[in-house]
This record gives sequence, C-alpha cells and structure tokens, in this order.
Amino acid sequence: MKHLVYCTACRMLRSLVMLLLLVVATATQAQVGEHRNDFSLGFNGGVTFNSIGFQPTVSQGMHKGFSGGLSMRYVCEKYFKTICSVMAEVNYTQLGWEEDILNPQEQPVINPVTGQAEEYKRTISYVQLPIMAHLAWGRERSGVQFFVQAGPQFGLYLSESTTTNFTYETRNVTDRSNKVSEQYLMSVENKFDYGIAAGLGMEYSIPSVGHFLLEGRYYYGLGNIYDNTKRDYFGKSNHQTIHVKLTYLFDITKTKI
Repeated sequence: MKHLVYCTACRMLRSLVMLLLLVVATATQAQVGEHRNDFSLGFNGGVTFNSIGFQPTVSQGMHKGFSGGLSMRYVCEKYFKTICSVMAEVNYTQLGWEEDILNPQEQPVINPVTGQAEEYKRTISYVQLPIMAHLAWGRERSGVQFFVQAGPQFGLYLSESTTTNFTYETRNVTDRSNKVSEQYLMSVENKFDYGIAAGLGMEYSIPSVGHFLLEGRYYYGLGNIYDNTKRDYFGKSNHQTIHVKLTYLFDITKTKI
C-alpha cells in the first residue's frame, strides 16, 4: 500500500514538472501566441498554517508560522487571453505541528506535576524552493489580474525547536484521548522535503511602481519528516500547509507591446 501511494505521488510530481517544462519550452520557442520577455523580481511574506499527516494519528490544531523570501517571475507568452509565466521563490518558512491534548470529553488534559493544561508545539524551519507554472487572466500591465499556479516544491531542513510545559516522563497518559507520544522523543530524520504546491490569487499592477499579488496556496508534502519503513513507528508524517501571502514584484525587463 505504501509503495502504491508513493508511486502515485511520484507520478503527480512528474506531471507537474512536465507542465512546468512545457511552459519554459513555450518561452524559448514562441511559436504560438504573443511572445513576452518580462522578468520581475521582488519579495514575499505571509503566514503558514501547518499540520503533519501522522499515521498513527496525532491530534492537532494548526501550527502558525512565518514564511517570507525572494520572488521571481518570467512572463513568456500571452496565449489568447491567458498570460503564461514561470514563478519561483526562495523562502524561509516555519512549519511544524501544535497538538490538541484533550480527554474524551474534549477538555484540556491537566499535567499531574505542574497542574497546568498540557501544551506541545514543534516548529521546524526550512529553506523552501517552489517552482510553478503561473497562468493569469485580466489586465496585463495596469489593473487587476486573477491567477492560478501550481508546481513542485522542495525544502531543506534548517532547525527545529519545541515549546512545551511538560516532560515526556511526567506527561499525563491516563486522561488523554490520543495516547500517541513517540513523536516527543523524535527529531526530524529526513532533512529534504518535497511535494506539490498550488495556489490562486489576485494581482494588482501599477505602471512604474510594480505588481502586488495576494495569494492563498496549499502545499501537500510527498516526503515524510520521519523514516517510514516497517521497523519505524510512523507510517506517514508529511507536511500539509496553507499559505496566505502578499508578494511585491518590480520589473527588470519588459516587452514592448
């Protein structure tokens, strides 16, 4: 079953890479549509809402973190009313998980040593590189566009930190509705992350000022933070992220139209 899921995920990733290569090929050949050679550079920033797809399940809320970095876009063609581009970013991103430690009545679990409701949050920091095919419709140079984009995303682990008010030895196991706790003693084992990112949003362009993009994006990790062989505890431990971000781009080169 794991092999089947892995093969399906790999096929999805290959399909997105092929889509991206197709857009790039169109940029170089420019056989169809109106050729563009617009390159923009800028920066982005926003918030992430992340959870980990643990199997066995770990009860969680959404881990809130920061994401921000450099953005680049190359507009290669306008095909009828569709503006075709390649979008890439290099971001510092905080992911992780925040647990809902509750009893069967969905009330907070009280630690017997501290007398406080138990809390646990793990923050995992990455350098992330999404590379996406970007399709837009609307005003090309001045005004509003709506866009969708999708493509592969890669991440390199930087560090991790834990915020908690109990220790593994003093945790309240008796009252928990979800008793999975092996993750407390486990650091991230797989330092390279990869998956599929897709988003949609709105862009507002002002001549001589730049482009402002507001986007909602979803990332589904195809890799796991922990090993998942038959000897390992977790069969799955992938990132699942919602990004809300604002991007500013200014033009470096622009095609005369």
